[in-house]
Parts: sequence; structure tokens; C-alpha cells
Amino acid sequence: MVDYHATNNQQSSPGGGQTYMEQPDEWDRDLLLDPAWERQQRKTFTAWCNSHLRKSGTQIDNIEEDFRDGLKLMLLLEVISGERLPKPERGKMRVHKINNVNKALDFIASKGVKLVSIGAEEIVDGNAKMTLGMIWTIILRFAIQDISVEETSAKEGLLLWCQRKTAPYKNVNVQNFHIRACLVTCLSVCLSVCLQDDPITNLNNAFEVAEKYLDIPKMLDAEDIVGTVRPDEKAIMTYVSSFYHAFSGAQKAETAANRICKVLAVNQENENLMEDYEKLASDVSVDRALMEY
Repeated sequence: MVDYHATNNQQSSPGGGQTYMEQPDEWDRDLLLDPAWERQQRKTFTAWCNSHLRKSGTQIDNIEEDFRDGLKLMLLLEVISGERLPKPERGKMRVHKINNVNKALDFIASKGVKLVSIGAEEIVDGNAKMTLGMIWTIILRFAIQDISVEETSAKEGLLLWCQRKTAPYKNVNVQNFHIRACLVTCLSVCLSVCLQDDPITNLNNAFEVAEKYLDIPKMLDAEDIVGTVRPDEKAIMTYVSSFYHAFSGAQKAETAANRICKVLAVNQENENLMEDYEKLASDVSVDRALMEY
């Protein structure tokens, strides 16, 4: 996975204007109350956290439980920011846990993030919705906020990137992160996966290629997306941002994807497609380049 601190070193300056992170409606409590959306967010956010925590040899299994003492939360912030946080307290008492979470929240706030209605006590108590809200603000700040295409905001920039990646393909019109059919096509096209009639097959193929060649962990199941009328926007943005960073972070990966797209446009029925992809990926050392980045 990409090291965000290598590319996202900008901080919000006082009086510098409102940023994407500061908009009050970016974390909508009512949306988090939807059980289906909560399940998607829990699955995606957990995978996203683990993609970074694994760099330090650890992981979380339960997102609302494993951050309660603040230790892994502080570690996560250190990994994605490349900065050192204050020394954590190792005591087991509630006050020690609250102090650790407060250190993490203070660090997040120092990056220009407004943590509305999110307090240390709620994280320590294992409040799932507040924990998801906190992780979403972290994802926004470190994975999405600095995405900009032609001076657009983070969300619009990410959407514009998806539109450009799918522009050469007929009948692909990516308008927002809620449209299931466009998401299926976008991920498949970005990864140069041969599109089939079955969207579940398309997604599973895309997820497999992403994990194998781009080191992007599987953050959602195909059934979560295909079987949902409106997939959760925050979960989708988190997933798609990983593709953005992977492709934008390595020119060789971008070149490889474009070359394979041309092959697919000529002959999608090529039975040797995956063999060609593996050879091409090996030639340009996509995996190694992305890991080093």
C-alpha cells in the first residue's frame, strides 16, 4: 500500500479557508445509522486500517473494540503520517485508555480536522458509530483530502479520475459513487479486467487483480455491492482512493494498465489475457514499484 505521508505533507493553515475535511456534512450520523451501510463501512474501514497496521506487524479484528485502549489507534496514525505521537500510556485503567485516545484525537485535530461530536470516552466505550466516524475522518484527511484533479476538491477529483479512466469505454458513465453498475465497470476497467455479463464476476476479478498486483487488500465483497441498491459512498470512496494512489504513485503501473486496456479493446476474448497481464506486470515490476512507493 502507498505511504500517504510521502505524498500528503500539507497541513491546513489557520485562516487558510475551509477544506474538504472541515465541511460539517462529511460525516452524517443519520447515514451511519443504516445497518447495511454500517456493515459496509465496518468491513471497508477495517481492511483499510489493516493495510497500514500490517506494516508494523499488527492488525485489528473488531474496529470498535481494538481501538478502545488507544494503542493501535496511535500506531495507525504514526504509520500513515510518518510522524511520532506522544508516548502512549501502558496502564489498563480507563483513565489511561482515555488519555491515549485523546492523544490520537489531538493529533488528528492538529492536521486541521474538526472532530464534531467524537470524544475519547465514546471510543473507549466501544461506540461503533463514533468509531466509524473517527476512522472516516482519518481516511478523508490522509487518503482523500489531497486528491486533486484540475484543482477540484477531493471528492470531485476522485470522481473525475474515475471518469477519465473509463472515458474510452462506451456505455460507461460514472456520475457518482452510489451507482452500482458504474462502480463495477470502473474498477474492472481501471484494472484492465475483461468485462463479463455477470457483475459479481467482474468485481471478483478486479479485486483479485488488485490484491495480487497492486497490493490493494479486498475491502468489500462483490455481493455487498451488487446486492445493494445504493452502496455506501464512504466505503466506495475509501476503496477507490486506494486505486487512485496505487496508479498515480507509480508511472509503470499506469503505463501497464493503459497498454492492457488497449489489448482488451482489440480482443476481450483473448484466452491468454491473464498470462499476458502477469508477464507485463513482471516486466514493469509493478508490485515492487508500488511497495517501494
